[in-house]
Amino acid sequence: MKSIGFFGALTLLFITLKLFGVTPVADWSWLWVLSPMWGSFLAGITLIFVTAFVTASAAVLAEHRKKNKK
Repeated sequence: MKSIGFFGALTLLFITLKLFGVTPVADWSWLWVLSPMWGSFLAGITLIFVTAFVTASAAVLAEHRKKNKK
């Protein structure tokens, strides 16, 4: 059985608060009420970019060290 996760629970909370008219969430547009759904997507994209940056930096550093040893 899979759990809902933090961003899913936050989305459900915001939707519930919006539907029942609880402030300040009731004043938010639906775009912001549903914004926690973007959280896991953005976290994944950020992780991909950070991994790519670290990998590229390590490759450049290794090449630089290899060049300076000669």
